[in-house]
Amino acid sequence: MIKNDLFLKALKGETVDRPPVWMMRQAGRYLPEFMEIKHKYDFFTRCQTPELASEITVQPIRRYGMDAAILFSDILVIPQAMNIEVEMKPNFGPYLPNPIRSQKDLDSVIIPDIQDTLGYVMDGIKATKEKLNDEIPLIGFAGSPWTILCYCVQGQGSKNFDKAKELCFTNPIVAQTLLQKITDTTIAYLKAKVEAGVDAVQVFDSWGGMLSPTDYQEFSWQYMQQIIDALKDDAPVIAFGKGCWFALSDMAKSGASALGVDWTCSARNARYLSGGQITLQGNFDPSRLFSSPSEIKRMVTQMINEFGKDRYIVNLGHGILPNIPVENAKAFVDAVKEYKAQ
Repeated sequence: MIKNDLFLKALKGETVDRPPVWMMRQAGRYLPEFMEIKHKYDFFTRCQTPELASEITVQPIRRYGMDAAILFSDILVIPQAMNIEVEMKPNFGPYLPNPIRSQKDLDSVIIPDIQDTLGYVMDGIKATKEKLNDEIPLIGFAGSPWTILCYCVQGQGSKNFDKAKELCFTNPIVAQTLLQKITDTTIAYLKAKVEAGVDAVQVFDSWGGMLSPTDYQEFSWQYMQQIIDALKDDAPVIAFGKGCWFALSDMAKSGASALGVDWTCSARNARYLSGGQITLQGNFDPSRLFSSPSEIKRMVTQMINEFGKDRYIVNLGHGILPNIPVENAKAFVDAVKEYKAQ
């Protein structure tokens, strides 16, 4: 039994004394202890070495005592497993030298054997579970099929993912075949993660907000819905679409246990659009962690009051930035732990 099950209670919609707290990208680059490991090992070595991945996962827990850990990994391990080359270039980010832009490109993309290609992730989960020793739950994650497609087609990060959208609108058959392959791989991957021991999963649709509401249904949401349908009986699923406030109503009917909300949607609107009966997660602006610790604590308390303490998980509206002072991250977590219902 997990000793601190506040996060799991919130996912079930149970009454709690205070909401749970964790931060997207909490295992990573804002921590000095992470930077020590980063200087010794390249990015994918860190992801692929269970001892390193598990150590990075528990670093923020030791320092701040969040209510959930999230496994250190990357959404782009999925295309790697699907026979798509992915590099992580320093000071540049992800780079895919052979983007998928035609049927010919698509022919080389496989639906892999998960244990064969991504077994190291499962080993990382087992190593992390040992380190956590049932103190708090562990979250596994994957990118949404649309977000993965964006990188696979664009070949790198982008402000508008124009090449990804061009493929969808000029050759929807290729785009949708690729999306389905990613979906099938992601379902198998997340199921293997649950089997290996994660207590919940989150699907990140980081680039969903690039699409119009109509295109979102066609090129993103229907594939996320397949993932939720396949996983919801195995573990709680959190669906997070950045910039996707317009889809909260559909998301709330999906069978997901919780919905992530970014900082551009108020608590009131998020509750209204999602129907008020589902757990919400978010939505502190990551840049607001540059504010003073006292200001952060005041704003976090106000945010909890606006969302309400039940059916709510305190988080950022996206990942923590690399140059956030460690004491400011601490103020964010402490404000939640010290929260008393008004």
